[in-house]
Amino acid sequence: MARAKILGRLTWRVATVAAVRDETSSARTIVLDVPDWPGHLPGQHVDVRLTAPDGYSTQRSYSIASAPEGNRLELTVDVLPDGEVSPYLARVLSVGDPLEIRGPIGGWFVWDPEKPEPVQLIGGGSGVVPLMAMIRARETVGAQTPFRLLYSARGPETIFYRDELRRSSENGSGLSVTYAYTREVPQGWERPPGRVDASLLTQITWAPEQEPISFVCGPTGFVETVADLLVSAGHDPARIRTERFGPSGGGS
Repeated sequence: MARAKILGRLTWRVATVAAVRDETSSARTIVLDVPDWPGHLPGQHVDVRLTAPDGYSTQRSYSIASAPEGNRLELTVDVLPDGEVSPYLARVLSVGDPLEIRGPIGGWFVWDPEKPEPVQLIGGGSGVVPLMAMIRARETVGAQTPFRLLYSARGPETIFYRDELRRSSENGSGLSVTYAYTREVPQGWERPPGRVDASLLTQITWAPEQEPISFVCGPTGFVETVADLLVSAGHDPARIRTERFGPSGGGS
């Protein structure tokens, strides 16, 4: 049975685009219907394969944004400069189109709703996508696990899922959301533009003595910096889970 599950994850499936919606001027969420989808855990990803008429094929990995539920899943794709796959997914792919996917993939960077410890989510740019799957999964199962999200982005116009995050943080569910803008801030914003630093982490995140599990996702430099800052602040390295993306891995 275990071997059958592994082989299932390595099998390419043809999904159908059920809907698309823009998140920002450069990012789009793609809703897929996937027959016989085996289900996924919040934090996992899939491989996406594109094949040209001449037979040329290329593939990239994209985090799943949706909570585990039925045969439908969501991917949010941000167009990368000089990207080979992301421009097609975010600007060309339309409702009714087929899309080859393989997965789910990953077993370390996942959240278990049965675990009671506080959860600290820290995302840089599109690194918020798998963290959103965790937030959605928490709401779907009605978990009371305390969640905090620290979301670093270039500016207000680059935030994914803004309205949904606002609603989730205001509905009394126990989700706290904090934004850190690196280039542009809204008018009247208290903190000047800047990267996530030790001071902000101390103010916003769970204290080490509360023994949270931390999920950090984003560009390699962002993830390494944040992970180092968490360890320096006294967090147990074994309770820090990281997922990196960049030119050598992740979507493009």
